[in-house]
Amino acid sequence: MENSLGLLKIHVQRGVNLAIRDSATSDPYVVLKLGKQVKTCVVKKNVNPEWNDLLTLLVSDPNTPVKLCVYDKDTFSFDDKMGDAEFEIGPYIKALKMGLKGLPNGTIITKVQPNRQNCLAEESRIYFNNGKVVQDMVLRLRNVECGEVELQLQWVNI
Repeated sequence: MENSLGLLKIHVQRGVNLAIRDSATSDPYVVLKLGKQVKTCVVKKNVNPEWNDLLTLLVSDPNTPVKLCVYDKDTFSFDDKMGDAEFEIGPYIKALKMGLKGLPNGTIITKVQPNRQNCLAEESRIYFNNGKVVQDMVLRLRNVECGEVELQLQWVNI
């Protein structure tokens, strides 16, 4: 904890059009990794799951990307991979370091554009909300035929 910058709270909101890995559906969950690994609950029989889980990762290096992987929970065999993505937290940390306070809700601080080097499906906004700097993002999953995951980032100083 002594080399840590803070805690990154990641609200894993939902998945959209995830791949089918069972007969007609999937039982998806998300694993996030930044040093340690955390995961969401499993949503049974749903390719458009609403996880609404709040996961927390310890941040030591703002240049290390967060890795995300979606799996299909299986009872009698290994869980099937349903795609992966990663995202940079550098732009978010940079916005936090501006030390902004007292801005109106919804004030956009900066935007991150999707490109070939990131997994963003659309423009990601870093904005001020209820006294905090937050970032919304939609990640397009790689190594799979379809699927996106919606997240929101928040910061906790330690």
